Amino acid sequence: MALKNREKILIVLAIITGAVWAFDSFYYTPQIHKIKKLKVGLKAADLRLDESLLMTKGVETLEAEVLRQEEALKRVSERTLRGEEFRTFLRHLARESNSPQMKVVSLTPQEENIPSPEGNKGGSTPQYRRVAVQMVLHSTYAKLGTYLKGIEELPFLIHVDSIQVEKNEEVQPLLKVTVGLSMYIAGEEKGFKEARVQGVQ
Repeated sequence: MALKNREKILIVLAIITGAVWAFDSFYYTPQIHKIKKLKVGLKAADLRLDESLLMTKGVETLEAEVLRQEEALKRVSERTLRGEEFRTFLRHLARESNSPQMKVVSLTPQEENIPSPEGNKGGSTPQYRRVAVQMVLHSTYAKLGTYLKGIEELPFLIHVDSIQVEKNEEVQPLLKVTVGLSMYIAGEEKGFKEARVQGVQ
């Protein structure tokens, strides 16, 4: 039985439609889903890469900061005396006060106990001791500035806790200056307990 041209066209169209449907159902649509999944995975990978780069940058910044702190600590250690801190402080004070522009009225050192670290058994002496120094000076502004700058350059850790400057008619043209200092002394330096000074000219 011969098929008419119209039937042949319909059969061909049906075959083409079936092929297109099969292609779409079994290849194109699954591939689209795979591509979407790959895009999601790629985006997640990009986010992880960005996080990794940020973390790496943070680690590099932290390493640079640690190196900077280590260098600063090394510089401080190199310029820190061991066991001669208070004597050096007194020599510096004597040198600066050997001038009509500055006179030491009183100097009172006081050792302060530093709590031992937890777990430090045996009552061993701490490596550092804190010494607070209260001084009264008669000085000009310029000489006081020179003295304080010199304190910063001393080869050990010293801190100016307080400073009070007053005009006093009895000591004019000098100013009455009250200074509170604290320093950390290594080891067993002796002599500062006897260093209470009154009315040094």
